Amino acid sequence: MKIDLTDTTASKINKALVKGRRAIGTPAVGMVLTLVIVTDEENAYDALKAANDASREHPSRTLVVIKRVSRTPRDRTQSRLDAEVRVGADAGTGETVVLRLYGEVSDHAQSVVLPLLLPDAPVVVWWPVNAPLDPANDPLGALGQRRVTDTYAAEQPVRELTARADTYTPGDTDLSWTRITPWRSMLAAALDQVTCEVEAVEVEGEEFNPSCELLAMWLADRLDVPVKRTLSGGPGLTAVRMHTDSGPIVLDRADGSLATLSIQGQPDRAVALKRRETAELIAEELRRLDPDDTYASALRFGVERLNGASAPRATVERAMASLEEAVASMEDAVASVEEKVASAREGASKSAGSAPEGEASDEAAAEAAAPEAAEAPVTKAEPVTKPDKKANAS
Repeated sequence: MKIDLTDTTASKINKALVKGRRAIGTPAVGMVLTLVIVTDEENAYDALKAANDASREHPSRTLVVIKRVSRTPRDRTQSRLDAEVRVGADAGTGETVVLRLYGEVSDHAQSVVLPLLLPDAPVVVWWPVNAPLDPANDPLGALGQRRVTDTYAAEQPVRELTARADTYTPGDTDLSWTRITPWRSMLAAALDQVTCEVEAVEVEGEEFNPSCELLAMWLADRLDVPVKRTLSGGPGLTAVRMHTDSGPIVLDRADGSLATLSIQGQPDRAVALKRRETAELIAEELRRLDPDDTYASALRFGVERLNGASAPRATVERAMASLEEAVASMEDAVASVEEKVASAREGASKSAGSAPEGEASDEAAAEAAAPEAAEAPVTKAEPVTKPDKKANAS
């Protein structure tokens, strides 16, 4: 059932929701959370479809916030709120309200959303595209316990990861991190099967894919070993190779659906690692509403420390200690040289004071004669005329 409301208010939208539930015969509210989707008109359909599919596992009230761009300056001064209320089969297993904001009301979307939130229920805010750099300080993001972004949709995904690390707040998460959950589970299970020590790791995947970077940062942070990031043609992640003291462990997925797990001394096994749809990713994120500390630790590790720069902490500490010792030795050497120079100068001054009188008088005379020589006019030499060969011949 759909109810269209033009130039409406939050109060009228709540009344339309009650009316719609009564019309389909389900007056009771059995939803567990409120999902706020902040998107544009272009991506609204795909985001809403994914949310409806995820609502089969998590019945929720879905609020889609679409900020419409005004075409003229006069339209920007006129505020208007249009709404489309969906209940029943058109809204999955929950309720859906599509909010289109025009004019100045677009800058105050939180005031429109706040009266429509389910009471005593958690709030999750999701930006499919164009997420703010600091989701927790965004007016709409401040309403949610969890804030879901997707750096894969950013123009510069790898740089976006650095910005996310600088502004991370407990409750932030990323669908690029959710995409690698099966990879993390499979790699952890592979390491549980053998007793070994990992020496180095190589993560292979397509360029500008933040999921590859996050997996590499997670491995470097957890295993405390150098991790090399290499490029491939994709799709997405293609392989992870762990070099251990008991042989290599390789998880290779070339076609984007079926992977092969190879462990030294064991037969190769086929593993299902298909690329998941957005609905599955959102459903996974809605299963847990507490802060993801593992994601925070991997994110703060830093992309710039990959490709061999992430040496083990013990090695780094030893290198820093050696550097401090070298600096101390250099300072001692400089102090010793300064002492020798000072002694040499002192000895030179003493020897100059005890010089013979004849030599001192000669030096004084030379110094007195120097200004006179400088002030004396310089005469140019007359040019030498070469003899005329013809005259000599005559």
